[in-house]
Amino acid sequence: MVRNAIRSTAVVLAVAVLLGGCGLRRKKYNNPITKDTQQPDKVLFDKAINDIEHSRFEIARLLLQNLINTYDTSEYLAKAKLAIADAWFREGGSHGLAQAEAEYKDFILFYPAMEEAAEAQEKVCDIHYKQMEKPDRDPMHALRAEQECKQLILQFPNSKFAPLAQQKLRDIQEVLADSEFRVGTLYQKKGSFPAAANRFQAMVDQFPIYSKADEALWQLAESYHRMGDRFENQQVTAYQRIVKDYPLSIHAEDARAQLEVMKRTVPEADAVAMARMKYEIENHTKPSVPSHFWGLFRSRPDMSQAAKSGTPPMEGYRPTIPASVPAAAATPGALGTNEVSITNPGSDSEIDKGKEVRANPGGAEPAPATPAATENNTKTPDPNAAAKQASMTPAEQKKEYQKALKQQQDAVKKAQSDRKKKEQQQALAVKEQKKKSKAKQEEQKQEEKQPQPPPAPTGGQAPTSPAKQ
Repeated sequence: MVRNAIRSTAVVLAVAVLLGGCGLRRKKYNNPITKDTQQPDKVLFDKAINDIEHSRFEIARLLLQNLINTYDTSEYLAKAKLAIADAWFREGGSHGLAQAEAEYKDFILFYPAMEEAAEAQEKVCDIHYKQMEKPDRDPMHALRAEQECKQLILQFPNSKFAPLAQQKLRDIQEVLADSEFRVGTLYQKKGSFPAAANRFQAMVDQFPIYSKADEALWQLAESYHRMGDRFENQQVTAYQRIVKDYPLSIHAEDARAQLEVMKRTVPEADAVAMARMKYEIENHTKPSVPSHFWGLFRSRPDMSQAAKSGTPPMEGYRPTIPASVPAAAATPGALGTNEVSITNPGSDSEIDKGKEVRANPGGAEPAPATPAATENNTKTPDPNAAAKQASMTPAEQKKEYQKALKQQQDAVKKAQSDRKKKEQQQALAVKEQKKKSKAKQEEQKQEEKQPQPPPAPTGGQAPTSPAKQ
């Protein structure tokens, strides 16, 4: 009995596979024409739709093209053009999807007022959305999908596909932001803190609803801290953004403690940001263990951590100028232009006026140094240093070089030790601040738990004891 059941099951599965391969498996078409008529163009359209449902895409496209060429005044022309694009879309593959995108774009161009135009734009977005790869790979399809979804939201804001495109845009921007986050983390591990800070800064400004935006801000503050004291204001701004815009983050308490130690303003948590983070926590779906395993073999990115609420930014990604670049160099045109102009000097030019304009004319003695010059250059080079070095023996030159090298190494070690001491002191201050805040919270809890005294009577008379009553 068991063998017969296994055999019958195998036969049924084989027949199903054969029927599916022969095109007998039907997948219903989304935009059929329900009008019951026997017009020749309608008959051609219905037969083509039947071929699309049974995966006979080439035959369907031939029939639809015949309809367009033969019945140029037919009422089914727009539907036929859309069906050709749907046939390419269902066929799939890189070639089929490229042809489908071109057909959908043509449909939107010729019939922008039809309801199906929004659906065509949604299919164009879906073409690149399904071809997106992981954040550490080529972002071409992710960028194209972001562009097409933005086009759908802007061109068809009242369409039923607009909310779906908005969620797809959140998923796409999760992948793009994750790519920038990985690059910034790589720079930080290599010790390139200005490059890491620039990546993190641009990423948190462009993708504020990214799932790891709070972590990026924390790493941004760390990068600015490593870059030196002159970037303290940028470090404080990053801590303040964590406290205000990401109040439920695991770094919110540490950022608040850091601000208190640095004696900077601690902002209040934003109510809208608080509500958004609560919604994300309540609607978060934790991926299962098998999904983690099979994710190693999938080329599709993991978008389970993407935001479910919040307005995705509609501006394109624009890298910023690093904060380490001086303001004079960051300002456009501040360093001059590349234009070269040539003028013909006349007889009254400065060169012809006298010898004093030339550098050391006629072997004249150099001008004495002014007090301002001596103040700016406290350590003037010894003019006899080259002569002294030439008169030294090789052993003396080697000893002098080793002495200078040792002095430089000692100076570097001293600067590093001073910086470590400063970081340790700051870390101890943060810990002490945390302990104080926790003790203060516990005292408040103890005060709330203590019973309150009964309220005083309002009649103006002292309460009488039961014995006197």
